[in-house]
Amino acid sequence: MASQTEQLPMPSRRPLPLSAGQEQQVRDMYYKRVRGYCADEIKKFAECAINRTVSATWACRQERLSMNSCMIMYATQQEQDAAREEWFATRLERQKQREEKEKKRIEQEKFHREWWGLSEKSTPKEQGTVKSLDGAE
Repeated sequence: MASQTEQLPMPSRRPLPLSAGQEQQVRDMYYKRVRGYCADEIKKFAECAINRTVSATWACRQERLSMNSCMIMYATQQEQDAAREEWFATRLERQKQREEKEKKRIEQEKFHREWWGLSEKSTPKEQGTVKSLDGAE
């Protein structure tokens, strides 16, 4: 499937700084990858901690330590770099999704204007003002 989608190579190991939102997307991908590697340990800890509050600290100590050691083992700079590369590899796909979403929004707005008989240039606020003035006469 990767060969079917157009992918641009990552420009460098440390490309230009990303915006805060883009960095958050990279971090989310990174956390998702690490949680995927440690899914079994996380599940065991969650099962142990069910119906417990503070006592989970002592009762589920072994499961917690196992989960934490797994996450520490996979939370590396290489995983962060892999998440960043994945983000860059899928940027064209995300751009296409945004374009499709914008196209759909424009189509829906056009339908809305046709349905309600609104002109292309007027805003909904202006239409409300015109209708309220027409009703006052």
